[in-house]
Amino acid sequence: MSKSLSIIGWRERVALPDLGIAQIKAKIDTGARSSALHAFDVETFSRDDKTMVRFKVHPYQRDTHRTVCAEAELIDQRQVRNSGGHAQLRPVIQTMVELNGERWLIELTLTNRDVMGFRMLLGRQAVRKRFLVDAGRSFVQSSTRKRTIKQMIQ
Repeated sequence: MSKSLSIIGWRERVALPDLGIAQIKAKIDTGARSSALHAFDVETFSRDDKTMVRFKVHPYQRDTHRTVCAEAELIDQRQVRNSGGHAQLRPVIQTMVELNGERWLIELTLTNRDVMGFRMLLGRQAVRKRFLVDAGRSFVQSSTRKRTIKQMIQ
């Protein structure tokens, strides 16, 4: 007997708690294999014999004042084709994503998405066997209102 899958819209608000991002609008992109996060000032460094990556994120579109500084272990560097069809070597991290109280581990590539409409893409590897995507609806599992500061701190 297979489990019934929750429905999500073509865009949802998610959290990346391990990176200190309480909320970010993500486009659910089943055409993209991997997930991507807008990141800039990306630098690698070593800590305890692990290769780490430090980066900054502007979690809200058209807002360069709010900046989140994050660190994660670098798990890979991969060639990824961007939306223009050009191959790009991107750092890859693993992190938890949260949607409507449910958390799971995903891989994220880091790239500058300043000119893109969404700061994050949630690709098909992140949603497969977990959700069905209703391409005609938005924010099915997340509120369209921004969370209050109190909710973001908790």
